[in-house]
Amino acid sequence: MKRDEFFAKLKKSSRPVVVDLWAPWCGPCRAMEPGFKATGQKYAGKVEVLKINADESPDVLKALGVMGIPTVIAFSGDKEILRRTGMQSADMLDLLFDSALNRRKPDIVPPAPMDRLLRTGAGLFLLGIGWVYHQSWLLMALGALVIFSAFYDRCPVYRLVAPKILSLFRKTDG
Repeated sequence: MKRDEFFAKLKKSSRPVVVDLWAPWCGPCRAMEPGFKATGQKYAGKVEVLKINADESPDVLKALGVMGIPTVIAFSGDKEILRRTGMQSADMLDLLFDSALNRRKPDIVPPAPMDRLLRTGAGLFLLGIGWVYHQSWLLMALGALVIFSAFYDRCPVYRLVAPKILSLFRKTDG
């Protein structure tokens, strides 16, 4: 698919569009395929799916600023709603399709599993360094904050407060 053809399809579509950028040689792309297909069937008739082979459409990837595959992007019209790169779980695919259908980014987007792991490891490292070096409370607090950033989406207080705070920053039509 050519760049102009892709953007024309986005503009013409009366439904939201979820774009799957993949390649046949990509292991995570192939592993994600069954979940993507099931989620696509769940939203059939409500959300349009475009599958774009990265090897055949490099100009589309360049125009979208895609640096890695698999990448899944939810669009409403030609406006990007949500983007995720890397292998996505069935729950995250459902969130992407739902975001496209609702035409807005969700208030809370969970980090990818690898991000959780890296943030947790970095936070534990900072906690350890803070403890070893004369119990530096600043480093330990920073470590705790980094660990929290790995699991914020599961915190009930954050889930309650985040939408209210985000609504203060959203533009109102009026």
